[in-house]
Amino acid sequence: MRYRWSVLFLLGMMCCVGAVGKDKKKILLPTAVLEARTVMVIVDPDAGIALDDPLGNRNAREDVERALMKWGRFRLEENAADAELVISIRKGNGRIARPSIGGVPINNRPVIFEPTDSGGQAGGQMGNPQRNPQPGYGDPTGSRDTGPRPGVEVGDGEDMFAVYLGKRQDPLNWLPVWRYNSADGLRSPGVPAVEVFRKLVVEAEKQAAAKP
Repeated sequence: MRYRWSVLFLLGMMCCVGAVGKDKKKILLPTAVLEARTVMVIVDPDAGIALDDPLGNRNAREDVERALMKWGRFRLEENAADAELVISIRKGNGRIARPSIGGVPINNRPVIFEPTDSGGQAGGQMGNPQRNPQPGYGDPTGSRDTGPRPGVEVGDGEDMFAVYLGKRQDPLNWLPVWRYNSADGLRSPGVPAVEVFRKLVVEAEKQAAAKP
């Protein structure tokens, strides 16, 4: 009798493990993510300018934007009030601590002169990218402090790619709906983080369509 109960117990445990395994395959993203078509990419406002790679975060943001445009699913926005998703990125360097300069508005965009038939025009964005903020929408692009200051960033040293729901008060103060950390997650030109996110969205749409 003891033996039979032991067998039944083990079978029950195996069923539970199988059920947990099946649950782990359910990686559905929120409906708002699957329905989103506009996105804003920013550098983590808490990130400083790394002394060993001053343009690392800015270049990574541009690489992410190019990868998203190649995907073709989203339209890039510079206005926080128009972005249904906000993607925050931060470039790592494999070290836990790195010297940096903080308190700098790292999401400023340079002015780009574009020639036209009428003589040319200035494109891009200087200063805060949120051109026409709507009341109630926090600006996710500003630095957490003002004034350059030396410091040391402490973290896991990996590239970070985090997706937040937009069109809400201070979107970065909410938990991300998806986060990806990897040593080469923002590596150009492939930008693995965007590719992993793309595959996740495709899988989530399949699972959503298969739900009764």
